[in-house]
Amino acid sequence: MSTQPQAGGAPRGAAAAMPPLIVVVLLALLLGLQPVTTDVVLPALPALQADLGASMHQVQMTFAALMLAFGVSQLAWGPLSDRLGRRPVLLAGMGAYVLASLACVVAPTMPLLILARIAQGAAMGAAVMCARAIVRDLYPPLEGARMMSKGLSGLGAIAIVCAPLGGLMAAWLHWRAAFAVLGVFGIGTLAVLALRFRETNAAPNPHALAPRTLWRSWTCIARHPTFIAYSLLATSSYVGLFTFLAASSFVLIEALGLSQLAYGAIMAGLSALYIVGTVACRRLLPRWGLRRTVAVAGGLTFTAGVLMAALAWFGWGRPWYGAWALVLPQALFILAHGVHQPVGQSGTVAPFPRMAGAASALNGFIMMAAAFPVGLWLGRAMDGTARPLALGFGLACMVVAFTAWTLVQRHGQPDPEPA
Repeated sequence: MSTQPQAGGAPRGAAAAMPPLIVVVLLALLLGLQPVTTDVVLPALPALQADLGASMHQVQMTFAALMLAFGVSQLAWGPLSDRLGRRPVLLAGMGAYVLASLACVVAPTMPLLILARIAQGAAMGAAVMCARAIVRDLYPPLEGARMMSKGLSGLGAIAIVCAPLGGLMAAWLHWRAAFAVLGVFGIGTLAVLALRFRETNAAPNPHALAPRTLWRSWTCIARHPTFIAYSLLATSSYVGLFTFLAASSFVLIEALGLSQLAYGAIMAGLSALYIVGTVACRRLLPRWGLRRTVAVAGGLTFTAGVLMAALAWFGWGRPWYGAWALVLPQALFILAHGVHQPVGQSGTVAPFPRMAGAASALNGFIMMAAAFPVGLWLGRAMDGTARPLALGFGLACMVVAFTAWTLVQRHGQPDPEPA
């Protein structure tokens, strides 16, 4: 059976070996690794801080360092997958993820836990990077955005149970049990990959790892206006989400007095709204196209940023506001996030069918390089109020809206890959 690419970049061999349902399940598991790695441990952070005698800065480093390692590692995983194929990179990455998760469970001190999280983030980079590249391997741009939205719907379904499960583990067992969940998920994902995943990189590039080739590839990708537009869209939307995830457990649990289980229920509800957003994305793309869909979602994001900045800055502590001043704007944001992420992540690789791994890696690095300083800033700015959260979230929302209304409108339709 031929494995040459079809028009639009879909290799017949890979498509025949993996039915669409299997592709969606694999995408859900690979993309879902990120919320599992972050959301499950969110309710356990206050208990972790108390047990290990950690500072707020050290606790935030368990996120910031994870995200930085996640982003930097993709610069290596991407070219490796272009050279060797997606399958060996995925198997190696998931094996390393399982080992790093076990190290998190047994880490006796905060510095060792941070080191284990760095290893975990580096390994996670292989999974998420390859997921984006697989979509470009198999599908043309518009269909790729729809398939990515299906995979991200699966991510949302996984994320629904993450925070509640972490809350249960932390409340009934121990904060270390939350980290054990990550190892179990990693083992299951590794087993599915080993049994069902078939190589999608139909034409590995033997020169993909050459320094000169890497430089030319990344320079070409970074200059492409479509990549710039969609990478900024995906990055700013992710930074808004990251800001909420990194700060919300301390604000809602410690400042507002919510229980760990109540916090987990809120996060589950937001994950359900994310699924609604991804489903809406699939329905709207064929009717409205990429540009109009993103523009409407940008309006929701802008509204969310203004609401949280106003409510959290001026009145979040009043009894009749409570947690709603944070949760309601985040609900609007997460609906739009369900549009921005599948469109943004698929759009960054769309112009580059022969460099999908490198394009996915560069986009992933940019996203995490932006999140890292935000995590460091939050570690120093958190003062027991919602104001740092509102400020960081609001600024991210403004960048999302600007990008959706300008850059995506000008450059949102991918051009052919440069020769």
